[in-house]
Amino acid sequence: MTNTAEAQCPRSICEEDRARAQMYQLLGVLLGNPPSADLLQGLTSLTGDDTPIGSASKNLAALAERTKPADVEREYNNLFVGLGRGELLPYASYYLTGFLNERPLAELRTDLMARGIKANESVKEPEDHMGTLCEIMAGIITGEFACDSDLSSQKAFFDAHLAKWAELFFTDLEQAQAAVFYAPVGSLGRAFMAVEADAFAIQ
Repeated sequence: MTNTAEAQCPRSICEEDRARAQMYQLLGVLLGNPPSADLLQGLTSLTGDDTPIGSASKNLAALAERTKPADVEREYNNLFVGLGRGELLPYASYYLTGFLNERPLAELRTDLMARGIKANESVKEPEDHMGTLCEIMAGIITGEFACDSDLSSQKAFFDAHLAKWAELFFTDLEQAQAAVFYAPVGSLGRAFMAVEADAFAIQ
């Protein structure tokens, strides 16, 4: 959904940060478009443990195994597109102000400009879409979207653009009336954002 305006600065990252970036990337892909048959097949290999993230991962793998692309596309449209609007509006502006294209979007655009991150012109969604924000976080962690990608930079972006609404959005997705495949996506996102918030709180 995004690309960089300046030279990319990929960096060598530890396994923990690679896993974090992959989780953000997965959430971004699942929220950005209905999953393809290949992605559904890939999700069947997810494993987990008894943690909230592990449990949601196992549930997502089980659902991916028995979900058809046409069914999940219909579900995606009911959740996020709809006739006029879907059940959920996954934008920071809406969650924080009740309206689209408000101050949170303007503040995000200012931040992205300062970081040298430019929106992909082919993407029509406002940049404060949760899927886009997850992709940006993944790129900041790996250095793909910004040279300034240390923990303090990651924390600043998370605190400014995700901390105030991410867990609420994923809770809403988890409990959405139209959510079947996307219910464990909501569980996964909620649990992951809680872990991120706790980790950043002690930085």
